[in-house]
Amino acid sequence: MKNGNRTYRIMISGGGTGGHIYPAIAIANAWKEKHPGAEILFVGAEGKMEMQKVPEAGYKIEGLTVAGLQRSLSLSNLSFPFKLLKSISKSRRLIKEFQPEAVVGVGGYASGPLLYVAQGQGIPTLLQEQNSYAGLTNKLLAKKANAICVAYPGMEKFFPKNKIRHTGNPVRKDILDLTGKKELALNHFGLDKDRKVLLVLGGSLGARTINQAILADMEALEKSGYQVLWQCGKFYFQEMMETVNQSNLKHIHVREFIKEMDLAYAVADVVVSRSGALSVSELSLVAKPVVFIPSPNVAEDHQTKNAMAFVSENAAILLKDSEAVGKVKETLDLLFEEEGKAEDLGRNIKKLSKANAAKEIVQALEEIIA
Repeated sequence: MKNGNRTYRIMISGGGTGGHIYPAIAIANAWKEKHPGAEILFVGAEGKMEMQKVPEAGYKIEGLTVAGLQRSLSLSNLSFPFKLLKSISKSRRLIKEFQPEAVVGVGGYASGPLLYVAQGQGIPTLLQEQNSYAGLTNKLLAKKANAICVAYPGMEKFFPKNKIRHTGNPVRKDILDLTGKKELALNHFGLDKDRKVLLVLGGSLGARTINQAILADMEALEKSGYQVLWQCGKFYFQEMMETVNQSNLKHIHVREFIKEMDLAYAVADVVVSRSGALSVSELSLVAKPVVFIPSPNVAEDHQTKNAMAFVSENAAILLKDSEAVGKVKETLDLLFEEEGKAEDLGRNIKKLSKANAAKEIVQALEEIIA
């Protein structure tokens, strides 16, 4: 175990989506809390959301030109080798300048070049895999990684068993205690204290099916006494706002992105969400009834697997993406009509949470630093 007063130099790489970025920031925060003198440098992909979100969290970040390979035939694939070589070259320079004692990869193609270089130089590396189906970058880096922190059982089918730590996914610290935040949240979002709050989350970029499902049911939801706090994502915000404004509905509150997630969770009576790794981990901690609508457009249908881990324990409801439009209100009505059902879901999902994930990852990282 390392001295708490020692000054560490840690690099953290990965990103592309909130599901990679927020766990990375949570790891950095937990490390700084235990080692206040530490220096942390993030490395992400130029033009991706980490280049904005990481500085907002108070950390420095460097960008690489690396981009992912498109699965379909695409001209952008022709530039992939050149971007990769350029990113490896910059990674070498960053490592030489920063001299890290360890490098953390949280997945996403941005972490590939940096960890490849670090592993080649014998610098300890730790991988954090958020999903039940491992990402390609982490699978490629696993052989030379010193530790691999995962959120789901059965990950030895992707990674060497002796390197796996079942830590859970690290989440933003502000959601660990929502006590006393409901009143503040009602005022912050301009909500009616006498209406049930439906919180709708489609991820940072948005989810077309969820957005279409809310559009289809929003009039009926408002008429039935619900109000909707709706993160629709940046790709859909303009379209959703225009449609809601034309509807004359007063209790449908559309947001492009909700930064104050602790307040959103505190005020929610029920949540409709995709079942990406970060969403699932956070929702298990906030202990609210959840309707998962898994995205079908992910590797090995891992969002359905994520959701089923909870549905099988009577800890969430699953609504198929193909059946969601026109079914949201009906699903919520059935949930609240059955006495005690909402409370049971909230209680059971809490049992599956792992509140100390960030601290456990910090411990694993300390152990691999010589």
